[in-house]
Amino acid sequence: MKRIVQLLPMFTAVALTLVPTPAAAVGTRRFILQNGDDYKGGDLKGVAVDSAGRVRAGLNLGTIPVAQGNVIWSVLDRRDGSLLLGTGNEGKVLEARGAKITVVAETKSLVVTSLAEAWGGSVVLGTLPEGKVMKLDRGKLTDVATLKGAEHVWQVAYDPKTRSVFAATGPEGKLWRIGAGGEAQVYFDAEEQHLMSVAVAPDGTLYAGASDKAKLYKITGPGRASVLHDFGRTEVRAISVSSKGEVFAIANEIKAGSYAPSRRAQSGNQPATAQPAQPPAKVSGKGTLFAFSPEGTPDQLLDDAEEHYVSLALGDDGRPYVGTGVNGRVYTVDANHNSVLVADTDERQIGALLLRGKQPVLAASDPAVLHPVRGMGGTEAVWTSKVLDAGIRAQYGRLSWDATGVLEFSTRTGNTLAPDDTWSAWSNPLAAPGPVQSAPARFIQVRARWSRDKNAILNDVTLPFVTDNLRAVVTEIDASSGAKKSRKDSDASPAGVAESGGPIDKKADANVTLTWKVDNPDKDSLRYRLQYRLVGTTTWYDLLKPHEKLTKETHTWDTSDLPEGAYRVRVIASDELSNPPDRVKRDDMESGMVLVDNTPPSIDALRLQGRRLQATLLDGVGPIHRIEVAVAGTDEWFPLYPADGVFDEQREELNADVSAIMPAGAALLSVRAYDKAGNFVVRSITAR
Repeated sequence: MKRIVQLLPMFTAVALTLVPTPAAAVGTRRFILQNGDDYKGGDLKGVAVDSAGRVRAGLNLGTIPVAQGNVIWSVLDRRDGSLLLGTGNEGKVLEARGAKITVVAETKSLVVTSLAEAWGGSVVLGTLPEGKVMKLDRGKLTDVATLKGAEHVWQVAYDPKTRSVFAATGPEGKLWRIGAGGEAQVYFDAEEQHLMSVAVAPDGTLYAGASDKAKLYKITGPGRASVLHDFGRTEVRAISVSSKGEVFAIANEIKAGSYAPSRRAQSGNQPATAQPAQPPAKVSGKGTLFAFSPEGTPDQLLDDAEEHYVSLALGDDGRPYVGTGVNGRVYTVDANHNSVLVADTDERQIGALLLRGKQPVLAASDPAVLHPVRGMGGTEAVWTSKVLDAGIRAQYGRLSWDATGVLEFSTRTGNTLAPDDTWSAWSNPLAAPGPVQSAPARFIQVRARWSRDKNAILNDVTLPFVTDNLRAVVTEIDASSGAKKSRKDSDASPAGVAESGGPIDKKADANVTLTWKVDNPDKDSLRYRLQYRLVGTTTWYDLLKPHEKLTKETHTWDTSDLPEGAYRVRVIASDELSNPPDRVKRDDMESGMVLVDNTPPSIDALRLQGRRLQATLLDGVGPIHRIEVAVAGTDEWFPLYPADGVFDEQREELNADVSAIMPAGAALLSVRAYDKAGNFVVRSITAR
């Protein structure tokens, strides 16, 4: 028996820690934000979050839209204080002076992948898909070299000692050396399809990163290379070398998509064309950051299973910073491998980083935006939590936090997953823990400001709440009466038609197994009370012992001392264990008929008339379920039907021809009769 009801959504387990934490929700629950992941997912404006769960003032970023391009691939700072940007899809070089963005060169390629200052202050450009290296000098753009067999010049780097430019290329995996006059030679030919990154160490050693097997090569001379590290991934995306000779590299395991355009062959004599270079919208993967000592000892600093890394740079503090390609974030890491989220932008990808010198900047894409780094913290340093879901409407209690320094907290609430105009306004700020001033609602956000103390550090936040009490509904009751059944045994066919007369593979049992199902939308702890009544009467009797507390959705009912007959059971569900008396809610449901039958049927007037076996069978509750006959001692039982051919009454007449089973000569015949509960009786008669 099932009840179909309309319910609110089931209580959603919150993403943060709840206290207390038993399986069932009881009374007051709490959002507790205490680790790095708890603080992500909202808005981190000018704050940094480390993996230990501390929030502090972070990078204070400005915003300069770049209307001239949608993807920024590279950034170069100039001595005059300007920035040059290499972009796609039209392969333009842009100049940024303050908030002013102008076009200074158009390469006619699709992408300017990299920029490096080289001979006499001129700027060298890597492009794709034509495989050209270009030079921008005093506003004039010229070709330096077209590299044979190369479609992608992924990165260029300048070595001032040899006055050479090195270009990492694909799809033939070659590192080219290019002189000031444009002469180009293959310096190293890797086994992989692409060399995607290249960097020059202070001592002139070259490092190159490969794809489609992520190997980091150390190159000490023409054709002289060794593998410094095999990442076991698909690409080494970027390399940076410190002034001390430490090597930093980011590698990715890319699941899908491509970073760059490629040539696509056309039919006939049409030239190959290049496809537009879009941000890798469908690219997803796993990123890692390694550091290598000057002696080559590896040290894994970051390992991200959710995002791949696109950009890498060293800061004035000597730390490595990485930009991600999915959520537009910037991370750094300290010597203790404590990762720190220092920026979480609105854009999707951090294509380039510049964090040294007078013009530190983040270059974001989709859309293209420059974020100048204005310093640390400031009045605009604000952390806003992700949307916290109480599951159903809740009343919020005293907001508290642990912090060093002074912070100001506010809250807002609403009943939509994404904050919109229906949400409340931000509450007045709290400078010390106190009651939440926002109205009851299902969703809530918490906001902290560093406006009074830029050195404050937030360690954890606790927010208690109590949800509305929802009624638990009993939806189904199953009462397996009498016999214990095997998994294959059933009183009904798949179509729901009850059967009689078939084989018996169960034993009579006075215990009735009761089970029920409950929709419990707010996950309160429930207590169950059970009652029974005889069909045809209206009086209910308690089934449980006095003060017995039943919390499981099953109970075994011993019916051995009850009068035989048909009964109904009532299950009453109450959430009194989780709520004070004035909030308690109950629901009940009545089962179908439960047959209590603990005595076997009787066999009367058993006789043989020739070869016909006759008898009267009677059961106190009924109906008679099965009749069998056997030659005593053989244990081979044969089914018989009642005289009217249907097992449908408490009293059945037997008049069956047993010629087929009677042996020659005298024999003892046994007759066995079952009732529906599995009780049976055996009587015997002599056949001559």
